[in-house]
Amino acid sequence: MCERPDEPDSASSRSFYTRVLAGSSKLVGHWLMLGQADPDRLAMILADTARIAKLGEPESTPNGEMLTHWSGDATPPRWAARTALFLLVQMPAKPLPRDHDEACAWAYCWLHNREFEACETARDSLPEHLRECLAAPLAEAWQDYRGLRLI
Repeated sequence: MCERPDEPDSASSRSFYTRVLAGSSKLVGHWLMLGQADPDRLAMILADTARIAKLGEPESTPNGEMLTHWSGDATPPRWAARTALFLLVQMPAKPLPRDHDEACAWAYCWLHNREFEACETARDSLPEHLRECLAAPLAEAWQDYRGLRLI
């Protein structure tokens, strides 16, 4: 669905961070959909990977019910979205964000998972299949990231 994520839907008047929050649950849902295990196992993999890859420190390991909840209307913790992206970009199936909100969450998490000196460096370090599709959301994420919001 990522053919034209740089063309936001009618919700384009929403702030970038609002779109990231909306897309974070979709990002976690993408992991839940593509992960090849039951929800309890996928939740454990997500939490363990977050700890090992230093993407966050979950207070406890969530269960499948919580993972399913986060992939719905609930906003997942930042570590869960960051880790879901970490896992998705390594999949041989080369998944793509399914809509603009999810693309914003992918771009936001990409910038927060690693250190980048410039937006171009961040874009060039994306897997090839994501470069075009995340170009616009990544530029927005970079602006947001460099804006150093104090909230």
